[in-house]
Amino acid sequence: MAGHIQDRWYKTETTDGKTAKVKTDRHGTGMRYRARYVGPDGTEKSKSFADRQKRLAEKWLAQIEADMARGQYVDPRAGRTTFRQYAEKWVAAQTTDETSRTAVESRLRLHAYPYIGTRPLGSFQPEHIRDWSSELKTAIPSASYRRSIFENVSSVLNAAVDDGILRRNPCRATSVKAPQAVPTRVRPWTVEQVFAVRAALPERYRAMADVGGGCGLRQGEIFGLPVDEVGFLTGWVHVGFQVKRVHGTLVFAPPKRGKVRDVPLPSEVGKALTEHMKHFPPAKVTLPWLTPDGPPVTKSLVFTSKSSNAVWRSAFNDQSWKPALAAAGIIPEHERGRRYASAREHGMHALRHFYASVLLDAGESIKALSTYLGHSDPGFTLRVYTHLMPNSEGRTRKAVDSVFKAAGEADDGPQTAQAA
Repeated sequence: MAGHIQDRWYKTETTDGKTAKVKTDRHGTGMRYRARYVGPDGTEKSKSFADRQKRLAEKWLAQIEADMARGQYVDPRAGRTTFRQYAEKWVAAQTTDETSRTAVESRLRLHAYPYIGTRPLGSFQPEHIRDWSSELKTAIPSASYRRSIFENVSSVLNAAVDDGILRRNPCRATSVKAPQAVPTRVRPWTVEQVFAVRAALPERYRAMADVGGGCGLRQGEIFGLPVDEVGFLTGWVHVGFQVKRVHGTLVFAPPKRGKVRDVPLPSEVGKALTEHMKHFPPAKVTLPWLTPDGPPVTKSLVFTSKSSNAVWRSAFNDQSWKPALAAAGIIPEHERGRRYASAREHGMHALRHFYASVLLDAGESIKALSTYLGHSDPGFTLRVYTHLMPNSEGRTRKAVDSVFKAAGEADDGPQTAQAA
C-alpha cells in the first residue's frame, strides 16, 4: 500500500520494554485518521478521515497506489484549483496571435467563468458540463458561437488532463453533446449588388469594393494594403499585411494565420486603384507591430481615413458600409436614432464570396482559389464553395447534346435511328 495511516488519537509508548497505546492530547476531537503518502513529485500528500473510517482511509490509499501504477494519478491539491484560475494561466501561455488569444479570453470571461469559474477542477463531472451547456443555449442563440465557446472550455480541460490535474475531460463524455453549428451555404452577391454597394460607398472608399471583389482580400488586408505591394506593372498584389484591433489599439500584423500570398491583379482593378490614388494619394501610417507595445512600423497605405490615419473597422462598418448596403437594398434602412441591424452575412467578406464565385464559374481550380484566398487547406475551400462549382449535370447535358447534335447531322445519326 502507498504510504501509511496515522492515528491521531493514540500514540505508542514504550515503558520498561513494554509497548502500549495511550491517548494523545487530540483524543476525541477532529479527524482521527490521516492517510499519508509520497507523490510522484517527491512531496508528501495526505488526507484526513473521521473516527470509524480507517477502512475508508485504507481504500483511499489503495486507490492512490493503483492510480500511480496505471499512470492515472491526479494530485488532489492541484484538483482544488478552480477552472478560472487554471484557464487564466492557460490563456496567458497560448502562443497564438494576440487577436485570437483575446477572443478566447473574452469567450471564457463572458460565458464560462460566470457559470463554472469557481468550480475546482477535480470536482468536474459530465453533469456540470451538461448543465452549463443548457444555460449557454438559453443565453446565446447562435449555435456556431456556442460551439466556439464549448471548444475553448474543452481545450482548457484537455490541458488539465495533460497536466495530470484531471483524469478525463468531461466535455468528451458520451453523455455530453457539443453544440452543433448549423451548416449554411454561401450565397454570393450578384454583379448588380456588388456595383450597387460600390456606388453607394463614399468616394474615398469606393475602390475597396474593387479590391475585395476583384482580388478577394479580407477587410483588414484591404485596410492594410501598402501602395508598394501593388504591382501595377507585374499584374500581382502581394498580401503581406493587415490592420486589426488588439486591446483597443490598431496594429499592423501579417494576414490571417500568417498566410502571406500573391494575388493576380486584374487590369480593371488596377485602373480603379490608379484612379483612386489620383484623388486620394497614399498616406504614411505608423502603427505598432502585432501588439500595442510592439515596435513601430510605417507603411504608405492605399486606403486611409479622412484624417490620413488607418481605417477603424467599427467606424467604417457603421458609417460607410452599412449605409451603402441599405442604399443598395441589401439590408433595411435603419430607424432614426437607432443603429443598423446586424448583418454578418453581408459584411465585406461578401466581396470574397463574390470573387470566389466568379473564379469558379470561369473554371478556376479549387487549389488556385484556395491560394488566392489565403486558406490553409484547399479542402476547406472546397467545403465552403463546392456548391458554386459548375455542376456535373450541366456538363453532362452539354457534352451529350453536342455529340447528338453532331450525329444528327449525319444520315445515320440518332434522328434517323429514331425515325426507323
